[in-house]
Parts: sequence; C-alpha cells; structure tokens
Amino acid sequence: MPDFNNDLDLTFLYEIADGSNEFIVESITMFIDQSPDILQELGNALTAGNWAEAALAAHKIKANLGFFGMLNSQALIQQIESACKDGTANGPDLMAKYNQVKSLIGANLVALKQIKAEKENGV
Repeated sequence: MPDFNNDLDLTFLYEIADGSNEFIVESITMFIDQSPDILQELGNALTAGNWAEAALAAHKIKANLGFFGMLNSQALIQQIESACKDGTANGPDLMAKYNQVKSLIGANLVALKQIKAEKENGV
C-alpha cells in the first residue's frame, strides 16, 4: 500500500471486508460522497465562530477517518472537536488544523478514487 503522508491505512477496511471488493467499493464511495460536505460544514462553522456546529461536524467525520486509517487527520479533528466543546476554541489555530486536515483528506480522496477504480475492475 502506498504511503500517503502516513495518513491512509486501509488495513482495517480490508480486514472487515474479508475479501469483498464490493464492500470496499461501497465503503470508499460513501466516504468520497460524504466527506467533502462534512468538511465544508466544518469549515463554514469555524469561519463563523459557531463552535457548537463545528464540534458536531468534527464529530461526524471523526469515526470515518479512523475507519480509513487516517489517524493524523483523526487526531487533528479530535483536537478541533475538543477545543470547540470545552470552550478553548482559538479561531486561527483551529483554522490551521482544519486546513491541514482538508489537505490530507484531499490527497487521500484522490488515492481512494484510484483504489475504488481498481477494486471495481477486480484488481
């Protein structure tokens, strides 16, 4: 498996798929379809200083990141969620973390689209 900033490890997905390319394709498709919208929600909430909404959006995407082995992104999202929930939110700091996560996930989405195409073709 290629190294995408050490932030994409599909070991868990492959284990639970138990050889089913269909399961892998469905899981990747769902992530590709949902993640950009959730990230946009998070970015909008952070920009607006709406910490409750930002915490909710961060929480929504956090589990999916772990499922796809995006542990660096998951850790950053956890920091964003925690700061928004506990009242220690610092807008510029959170936006920097958000931008880092957005960049990592963007690169991973490209990789996931490639992996999805390979699995759809039986590779």
